Amino acid sequence: MQAANVTVVDHPLVQHKLTLMRRIESSSSTFRTLLREISHLLAYEVTRDLPLKQVEIETPLVKTKAPALAGKKLCLVSILRAGNGLLEGILDLIPSARVGHIGLFRDPKTLQAVEYYYKMPSDLGNRLVIVVDPMLATANSSVAAVTRLKEGGAKNIRFVCLLAAPEGIEAFSKAHPDVAIFTAAIDDHLNEHSYIVPGLGDAGDRIYGTK
Repeated sequence: MQAANVTVVDHPLVQHKLTLMRRIESSSSTFRTLLREISHLLAYEVTRDLPLKQVEIETPLVKTKAPALAGKKLCLVSILRAGNGLLEGILDLIPSARVGHIGLFRDPKTLQAVEYYYKMPSDLGNRLVIVVDPMLATANSSVAAVTRLKEGGAKNIRFVCLLAAPEGIEAFSKAHPDVAIFTAAIDDHLNEHSYIVPGLGDAGDRIYGTK
């Protein structure tokens, strides 16, 4: 059963592009392009309920009132390094958003997240914070990132990923039941190396052409 805090963006274009990304023969260039395109579509869903206000403008014909975004500019937070692949696409649609970065690496023995970098805009408590990372596998990194953001004052947080494993959703939801998850797909399981199956491999390596 799908958790109540999870939204799967099952738009046909998202699913088609995701299938292309999964293919082992897709180049890094192709992978990056598709990820940027999917991030646009994911951004529509995660921002669907942003508050609006009426502002007065003048068209070439008349003065009128029209809707515009209300409140503080939102904050996009990338979990380095793979999160930047989603970040850039969302920034295409919301170029005025503030941007934060949190660097985490997974300890190969414990699989726990270790922080090495943290830089955020001010006033997190007054902003919608959208955290991005392509993969929700064990959820150790995403849980640690959201915990850190809450310690920094963030109150309204959403998490966006490309793929999620049931194990990751369970762990994340247990740690942060108040944080909504938006994903393009929920895959089958994690393998013995904590990779999502069927998955698409290591997102960071495929984005940047590294091993």
